[in-house]
Amino acid sequence: MSAMTLDANDRLLTVPPRARSATDLTPDLAGHLATHGALAVPTRDDAAWTAAVWRAVSESGLLGRGGAGFPAAVKWDAVRSGGRRPMVVVNAMEGEPASAKDKVLLAYSPHLVLDGADVAAAAVGASDIVICVTDDNGPTAASVTAAVAERARAGMAHRRISVERPPGRYVSGEESALVAWLNNRRALPSLRIDKSVPLAVGRRPVLVHNAETLSQVALIARHGPEWFRRLGTPEAPGSTLVTVSGAVRSPGVLEVELGTPVGDIVRRAGLEGALSGLLLGGYGGAWLDPSHLSTPYAPGPLAAAGATMGVGIMVALPVTSCGIAETARIVRYMAGESAGQCGPCVFGLPAIADDLEQLAVGRAGADVLERIEVRAAVVDGRGGCRHPDGVVRLARTALAVFADDALAHGRGRPCAGHRAPSVLALPAATTRDRWAS
Repeated sequence: MSAMTLDANDRLLTVPPRARSATDLTPDLAGHLATHGALAVPTRDDAAWTAAVWRAVSESGLLGRGGAGFPAAVKWDAVRSGGRRPMVVVNAMEGEPASAKDKVLLAYSPHLVLDGADVAAAAVGASDIVICVTDDNGPTAASVTAAVAERARAGMAHRRISVERPPGRYVSGEESALVAWLNNRRALPSLRIDKSVPLAVGRRPVLVHNAETLSQVALIARHGPEWFRRLGTPEAPGSTLVTVSGAVRSPGVLEVELGTPVGDIVRRAGLEGALSGLLLGGYGGAWLDPSHLSTPYAPGPLAAAGATMGVGIMVALPVTSCGIAETARIVRYMAGESAGQCGPCVFGLPAIADDLEQLAVGRAGADVLERIEVRAAVVDGRGGCRHPDGVVRLARTALAVFADDALAHGRGRPCAGHRAPSVLALPAATTRDRWAS
């Protein structure tokens, strides 16, 4: 996927003055500085500067863009209150197959992300910045490494910066899994009830931020909270990146103002024809009924409609596709991406995938819908992390949004769309439907 045509509200993906093409995405520090201007970041502890930048981030209302939507300033507070010098970790793992926003951001604007990491490190007193890119994403790692070297040559390397390559699995990008890997353990997530308590590498507290979050920090540090709040809503200010795919002419990454109606976003990507549903938030997200396309793209309104922003993904499902079949494909993939730490994932998710696959082809029997709900109730909230909860939410919303189809499939009359090619971004092995033979 690629970045789409920019508009007046674009802040993050502004292409620097030097001419660029789809194959010329090498970092350009001079262009970055010409576009955004220099950013003064202290190299030593500076109480006045720290107080000012913390206040700016707090007053901006910046919410994390990695999926949880946690207030950035609260994370900073937790890390600053520790007694040891912390570390900043840039999460550019992007394990969602349907997401490309961090890849695009780090191709077009790597210096904006590095600026934000530098600001965050100075604000919390960190001496080290670690940028995590999956071991199967060479282009992004090369772009970031080149940008780091470019800054070093320009005398802008204020702190130690390294690029690390954790394994490219769905669960590896969850921040507790990422920190586990940095602690030389397996990259497995853990259940964290209170996210205000910081993670640690060794005994050093760690500030983990998604790449997009840090790019927003860089802009807030330059322009202030009032400027940041010119876009968005009072509860969800600013802009955000969304990866749009499915039944659209121009799949790719869009920068949108928070609060923009969901339908306007998919139409901007070139919506082709009527929709049977819209997948929001990623493969642990939720299906949205097309009757709700006027819903503002912001956490509160989406939650009221039964959906979520999640990691910034929209998949437009055409009426020629089958929502039950597509959900079965996702749940099978997600079952395979389990951390394998607890029964709800190891046994519950494959069982739900089995039921959905049989439902997709009309072979499941009349009691399948009740069986899926019983299994979902057993799984929900009982896992060692939040991975199974997202899968359950996705399955439940599928059965609600595609309720008529689910009933027909359960009665042995599957819709014609169950044989249509998938519109999802999934590994090839997942899209070879087990039920097709």
